[in-house]
Amino acid sequence: MIHLSKYKIRIFADGADKKGVLEMYAKDYIAGLTTNPTLMRKAGVTDYEAFAKDLLTVVRTKPISFEVISDDFSEMHRQAVKIASWGDNVYVKIPVTNSSGESSAPLVRELCEKGIKVNVTALMTLRQVEDIAQVLVSDVPSCVSVFAGRIADTGVDPLPVMKKSLAILSEKPAAELIWASPRELLNVMQGDDMGCHIITVTHDILRKLSGVGKNLGEFSLETVRMFADDAAAAGYEL
Repeated sequence: MIHLSKYKIRIFADGADKKGVLEMYAKDYIAGLTTNPTLMRKAGVTDYEAFAKDLLTVVRTKPISFEVISDDFSEMHRQAVKIASWGDNVYVKIPVTNSSGESSAPLVRELCEKGIKVNVTALMTLRQVEDIAQVLVSDVPSCVSVFAGRIADTGVDPLPVMKKSLAILSEKPAAELIWASPRELLNVMQGDDMGCHIITVTHDILRKLSGVGKNLGEFSLETVRMFADDAAAAGYEL
């Protein structure tokens, strides 16, 4: 992974498979970890708290985010305080709104004022970034996860949104911008070029790191050989 040494952007592994999470945690180029309820469900996690505390017996020196699971703000607050108590390296993920579209900014303010490290997630508009930036506390570490990949899925270039988000958050020195939901390895380089602090990357995309710097002519030949080998193995005839 020597190719990563020139990049300033920090890579956070995004996943909830215990084996994969711990493998990523052990890698020098992984600066932190993130999870969410969807990934946990896909990984077959049935006991949220037990799963998180089990990970935290190993994950002690890098930041890790766990998300609240309620849709009610008062219950989110209770859960956030509980999750934050699990470790000094724990960030509490708070969705930017509840499922009714009501802003979580007041809750984020309350948590930050208590000194709880938050990772506000699922942002996609500059208005959302502005609203959250206003309630962050300058000396309390926080993350703001803008879902650049999902913005791109709508046919909109996420780069202008990410650049403006970075400028908005510059007034909060303890806040870091996360390029969330990347769709390809190139997003790591794009995020680094624009000065984004962190990018969350799934384990599947991280496996592509071995291809960084690969000669494209050789890669083309590998692809041609793959097609030829698969056609032969299938026994196709025309």
